[in-house]
Amino acid sequence: MFTGIVEETGVVRRVEPAENAVRLTLEPRLCARGLKVGDSMAVNGCCLTVVEIRRRGRNRLVRFDLLQETWRRTNLQYVEPGSRVNLERSLRADSRMGGHFVTGHIDGVGRIVRWERSGQDWVLDVDAPREVMQYLVYKGSVAVDGISLTVAEVLRHGLRIWIIPHTWEVTNLRDRKTGDAVNLEADLVGKYVGQLLAQMDLPKRRRSR
Repeated sequence: MFTGIVEETGVVRRVEPAENAVRLTLEPRLCARGLKVGDSMAVNGCCLTVVEIRRRGRNRLVRFDLLQETWRRTNLQYVEPGSRVNLERSLRADSRMGGHFVTGHIDGVGRIVRWERSGQDWVLDVDAPREVMQYLVYKGSVAVDGISLTVAEVLRHGLRIWIIPHTWEVTNLRDRKTGDAVNLEADLVGKYVGQLLAQMDLPKRRRSR
């Protein structure tokens, strides 16, 4: 479980194909502190398991093995050495809940259709797939590349978000451009409510037949 409050951006060092998987090696700084093999980390919002930690001078290299399913269904398929990715360590029981509950299970990949400055802030429009759109609500929460953000407007095929300067500075959004793919995770509470309502409506549908 995560909060969507990105701790830092790490740098991709290697992307290597392996048997039925892809090996992704990153170089974090802050997130390497106290990290152990078997720990979870959100990488662009995708929950991954640390499988190896190696020293590189004063820093550490952290490796993850991604299943082909994860590789195909997230924007990690587009990263390359030198790319910056958003990182967050898993939530501790005694941590502050600064964002919202983020599971690290990506619901779909969206595409940036507008990304421009507006005054001191930035406006971000993202086209989203149906499996994400059904849970979007005005002023609700959504995770974009692992960043907990507030939906400013639900558009016909996506969502609009306003980005403050701090978020732009501390995440990889500063590297983004129109057409880029972003990982999207809908609010967990919304998904539970949607499932509950669907189950409650089931008997009505059966009676109407």
